[in-house]
Amino acid sequence: MQKEKINPEDYEFEERPISINRVMRVGKGRRTPSFNTLSVVGNREGIVGIGFGSASEIAGALRKSFADARKNLIRVPLSGGTLPHEIMCEFKSAKVLLKPARPGTGIIAGHATRAILEFAGVRDALTKCLSSRNVKNIAEATMIGLKNLKDVNDVARIRGKTVEELLHRNTNNSND
Repeated sequence: MQKEKINPEDYEFEERPISINRVMRVGKGRRTPSFNTLSVVGNREGIVGIGFGSASEIAGALRKSFADARKNLIRVPLSGGTLPHEIMCEFKSAKVLLKPARPGTGIIAGHATRAILEFAGVRDALTKCLSSRNVKNIAEATMIGLKNLKDVNDVARIRGKTVEELLHRNTNNSND
């Protein structure tokens, strides 16, 4: 299923770096410093993207990562201020569990996942990062999870039912 391409010029975005790393390239008897950054952009209304940039100065790396994030925007289906359903997502060795939460809970998450969910417009969610501490992989796994979330209207259309039939059926099954 092909998702529609989001034009960054149509929206006003906030941007924030998630991590800034200083790395050294060693060659010919000297070490050359370089910086790479992972950043998030979003409008806090269901559109978010992450980007990665590398340059010899922090400002250049940030500029590149923000531009990359604007190229990788996705639309996140929200149910009120939370996620529509629970999802487990993986990227390389990182696994991230995203769960909806009751209103007033807030975002209970690690640094990278919290920034992405905030910029996506999620106000209440429970998350758990499993089996990895690599910030870039955790951020990628979170984005894969948000990309794979399904809206109740889309599920009803695919199944050929109305939203009320789906919701009514689920409430009857949970009472048994």
